[in-house]
Amino acid sequence: MSKKVLIILLSVVLTISALAGCGAKGDESVSASATEASSEGELPSGDVTLRVWGSEEDGELINQIISSFISEYSSQANFNITFEPHSESGAKDDILGDVLNAPDVFTFADDQLMALIASGVLKKVPNDSEISGRNLAASSEAASFNGSLYAYPLTADNGYFLFYNSKYLTDEDVQTMDGILAAAEREGKKFFMELTSGWYIYSFFGNTDMEIGLNDDGISTYCNWNSKSTKVKGVDVAQAMVDICKSPAFLSAANDDFAVGAADGSIIAGVSGVWDENEIKDAWGSDYAATKLPTYTVAGQQLQMSSYAGYKLVGVNSYSPNAAWAAKFADWMTNEQNQTLRFTMRGQGPSNTTASSSGEVAQSKALQALQKQAEFSSLQRVGGTFWDPATNFGTVISEGNPKGKNLQTLLNEMVTAVTGEESTGDPEGAEESTDEAATEEADAEEATEEASEENADSEGDAAAEASSEASE
Repeated sequence: MSKKVLIILLSVVLTISALAGCGAKGDESVSASATEASSEGELPSGDVTLRVWGSEEDGELINQIISSFISEYSSQANFNITFEPHSESGAKDDILGDVLNAPDVFTFADDQLMALIASGVLKKVPNDSEISGRNLAASSEAASFNGSLYAYPLTADNGYFLFYNSKYLTDEDVQTMDGILAAAEREGKKFFMELTSGWYIYSFFGNTDMEIGLNDDGISTYCNWNSKSTKVKGVDVAQAMVDICKSPAFLSAANDDFAVGAADGSIIAGVSGVWDENEIKDAWGSDYAATKLPTYTVAGQQLQMSSYAGYKLVGVNSYSPNAAWAAKFADWMTNEQNQTLRFTMRGQGPSNTTASSSGEVAQSKALQALQKQAEFSSLQRVGGTFWDPATNFGTVISEGNPKGKNLQTLLNEMVTAVTGEESTGDPEGAEESTDEAATEEADAEEATEEASEENADSEGDAAAEASSEASE
């Protein structure tokens, strides 16, 4: 793991050096002293200016949090804290593009953590044991590296699970994919899942002994979903997916179609996330229910479906001239009170353990289902080359593989496109052995042909000599 960080650090720091521009030297000493102050937990008095980045939709919420923070600490300093709307998905790129002019505090998605650590923007959280202790373990893990916390967990609601209509499906039905599809077929209804997205396709591969993740460069992706040697093979999973799609009750469509189908009564179960809860609740009323994903049949056994999970985090820019107060604000922004407020105002699920298990949050069937699924969830750590090949594969499978293409070939094509390296799914070294065997076979054939030609030439010479003697 340290090798990965070192490699990322070198590449990112070089990038920052190139992009930071001129005129930054005067700020470097300020940043260094501010970082030291932050690590020592000092809270200087006087004028304190902080800039806070967050999504535009969170504007009202964050301004309210700013007001309560100033009210709480107004006797210790003179605060000027401003909210600046900014895309959370683009936070890393924009911050690394101009570190010294970046905000003091910012919200971001957990898959940006490593690059921000490697660049030096994020330092270890001063009171990391306290922060980790008050948050769900999975959210703290998403904000950590090598057991140390580098950001403040904010939300724990970006994942997927099973919604179902209890009017048609029993608790027993929803334990397995077979049970769900059988019940839907009996009722002439549909089960929904967006199978053309790599995010959801992971649910079939994620709990097998096959793997996918980032290489040491932090950019490219390794993947062996076409494996022929694992306990559950790639073709086993692909065949299981094809069998599921053959059911007349299965429906793969865009995510927006789920709520539409639930409302018109055609869909009675589906895989989605908390963003759909309100519309599904309105559609199914008192019959609305949610739970973890089911198991599915693969290679003659039942296997629990996995899922990707995502978390929002709050980062403190170590280059901030007011890093100590920035850390204090991040702590305040992510405490139980303000995570509960975030749920009330924005419907986002808390990572705080107390907030996630009490009050209105505890009444959210979607968030409780997400927590049940958390045991079978993984952090999304893939490069940009993953998504299009996964979509292409999922599209062919969801359509029932209409051209009847060999499943191993489909998997090989996907994995080769994802990794950028030719892959046949054979064990490591097997491809080389196969190539060597093929070369040896070709050499043998060539030797045989040469021997045959030499023999033919010899026979021809002998025949010619015999003919010559006969004519004499």
